[in-house]
Amino acid sequence: MKIVSWNVNGVRSATKSGLFDFIRKENADIYLFQEVKISENDLDLLPKPKGYHMYHFLPEKKGYAGLIVYSKTEPLDIIKGLEVGIFDLEARVMVLEFPEFYILNTYFPHSRRELARLDFKMRFNKVFLKQVKALDKRKPVIIGGDFNVAHEPRDLANPKSNEKNAGFTIQERQWFDEFLKSGFTDTFRVFEGNNGYYTWWSNRPTVRERNIGWRIDYFIVSDAIKDRVKDSKILSQVYGSDHCPIELKIYL
Repeated sequence: MKIVSWNVNGVRSATKSGLFDFIRKENADIYLFQEVKISENDLDLLPKPKGYHMYHFLPEKKGYAGLIVYSKTEPLDIIKGLEVGIFDLEARVMVLEFPEFYILNTYFPHSRRELARLDFKMRFNKVFLKQVKALDKRKPVIIGGDFNVAHEPRDLANPKSNEKNAGFTIQERQWFDEFLKSGFTDTFRVFEGNNGYYTWWSNRPTVRERNIGWRIDYFIVSDAIKDRVKDSKILSQVYGSDHCPIELKIYL
């Protein structure tokens, strides 16, 4: 199975940059898109990829967050949110249940400048981990999305100057440690241990060309199925957003 995850930073602008050409070319089994920034009324404006079912979870606030999934196979069930109102208003988690596994499309909160939303994010993280551990007891879990945190110094170009900044605080990184120790694997690190591999770059001139970035988009799987992962990679040559897509290949 081939799964692609991508924070598209606005699905309409990404469409103009070739998003649906990318979908057709990659021919993945499932696409997980985050930060789609589209309203329910505008969904019909999007192209309809042949052979895919489309599912969405959109917030009430227009032009903000939101998730879309394209899947060749219909899931058994879909759960939208963490069943906690303050978090679900922002439409940040979709759970798709299949016969042998769950797939989660996730878009974690950003801690924001001066860490104005760090407390909110840490409360979200706690509830998220509780839900994922409960799902993992039933069947294996695959999580794709934008976690808005660089886990380790090798996951961003300038760790020293960012130690107290959003996305690299000790609180966020310690939570990620706890998350993985709870029975989950960062699939990219199964194949690549070095630095220099990033999924997000600032929009400032030449930053992406010089690869001054952060790895904040992940495919995480239950430890029970980590040996089934065939490949996990970053598609850094694909443009259309300030993030690039990531890809997981797994035997299921």
